[in-house]
Amino acid sequence: MTRVYRSLLTNVCKEMSCYSDFPYNEDYPNFMSQEKFWNYLQEFVEHFGLLKYIQFKTTVCSVTKRPDFSETGQWDVVTETEGKQDRAVFDAVMVCTGRFLNPHLPLESFPGIHKFKGQILHSQDYRTPDAFQGKRVLLIGLGNSGGDIAVELSRIASQVFLSTRTGSWVVSRASDGGYPSNMMSIRRWHSFQTQLLPACFLNWIQERHMNKRFNHEDYGLSITKGKKPKFIVNDELPTCILCGTVTMKTSTKDFTETSAVFEDGTIEANIDVVIFTTGYTFSFPFFEEPLKSFCTKKIFLYKHVFPSNLERATLALIGFIGLKGSILASTELQARWATRVFKGLCRIPPSQKLMAEATKKEQLIKRGVIKDASQDKLDYILYMDELATCIGSKPNIPLLFLTDPRLAWEVFFGPCTSYQYRLVGPGTWDGARNAILTQWNRTMKPLKTRITSNSSKPASMLHYIKAWGAPVLLASLLLFCKSSLFLKLVREKLQDRISPYLLLWFGYVPHNSNIGKLVSSVTTLEDGA
Repeated sequence: MTRVYRSLLTNVCKEMSCYSDFPYNEDYPNFMSQEKFWNYLQEFVEHFGLLKYIQFKTTVCSVTKRPDFSETGQWDVVTETEGKQDRAVFDAVMVCTGRFLNPHLPLESFPGIHKFKGQILHSQDYRTPDAFQGKRVLLIGLGNSGGDIAVELSRIASQVFLSTRTGSWVVSRASDGGYPSNMMSIRRWHSFQTQLLPACFLNWIQERHMNKRFNHEDYGLSITKGKKPKFIVNDELPTCILCGTVTMKTSTKDFTETSAVFEDGTIEANIDVVIFTTGYTFSFPFFEEPLKSFCTKKIFLYKHVFPSNLERATLALIGFIGLKGSILASTELQARWATRVFKGLCRIPPSQKLMAEATKKEQLIKRGVIKDASQDKLDYILYMDELATCIGSKPNIPLLFLTDPRLAWEVFFGPCTSYQYRLVGPGTWDGARNAILTQWNRTMKPLKTRITSNSSKPASMLHYIKAWGAPVLLASLLLFCKSSLFLKLVREKLQDRISPYLLLWFGYVPHNSNIGKLVSSVTTLEDGA
């Protein structure tokens, strides 16, 4: 019933990708098949009694503004159900068709592709590997789908070639300790560190960590110089490359009737099938111009949800984002915010101001003054917090440390799960606190299918206090003082009494001091180099 390949597994674990007031059943695996995920959606719908509000088997033909839109914000919507058209007036519209609707097939970018006599298809058309038995297959594009399909075909095809322009960091679903990697990496503490530390240092740490499992350059996966780093989730691709069942190739330059020519001059002959895993494009066939064009430009979407050119904020685009985290959790928060805007409970700036800001930014991008970041993936926690602030549901961490230290510990140092956005504000859920405190129980439950008598006991609370006491105190101090004048005054008073190396550690260097002059000289030298 879906348009994805049958073997697909989720690449975000269950605790990080559930609705904020409906945790997965504890027996569900951490990463699941599409069937399990489909079951979860059905359970959610049944639990909240949503089926009676949904009209299935209905095509939306057109969505147009009514003549009195500037006063009412209403829309004329034409739908078709089993061959019969119907017209209705709606007070608000949410477009939730997502980012994976229309396949991007850039044939014009590959000279000679029309001469190629083999089979050509997009990854959206791929379901099972059976038809590729014994064939030589070329995949173009290294995203999550490209990695998954390459691995699956490597078990049955004669040879699989995977062509990429940029390369990619390959992340495993399991972290170094065996826990779901999403739960270990997406944490407020890590986000806090990221905002404090310089980008060059963070990139160096990241590169060292990613190459710890295997050297990406040796495997032909390293990021091309000058390209933005990207990540895919795949547990088996490095092994397939190591075993020779998948061969990495540079960008595809040209095609003949049976061969593919690559940028490095190499040629692979007797190619039977070319599969493009080149992503998708946005499409809104039910809109009229100019709204259709505006919706395809992210720069004209206020917080990636509301088109800037509408006099009334009664249209929301849900899920048209690239995010370093769960799309399910983020779309839920988008929808919570959008419905409050529709009701008039939350306000957004007037369209004239939004259009002026977006147009100015577009001009600056065209002139090269600023970079176009519209295609970059958003930081998960920063974006979620931004939306939650609009709603009034962002947790107050410093206050939480004072009122509920145990919960605050999990919220700040633990995984940033969606339950955190049900603790306060509109839409508060009474079960949010318990869901956060028991999230590791649900994570470990499906793994505990064989209990041995000598299983190691979990570390005691005393162990955690000893290990994390100092970082917690430091983090609390920074959270309270970073945005105030207090820390600045203290540092100025004590700068002559503290080792300059310690000042360097805290990121403070007096410019007129000897150490400040030294750092200034080194920085100048580095910039010149």
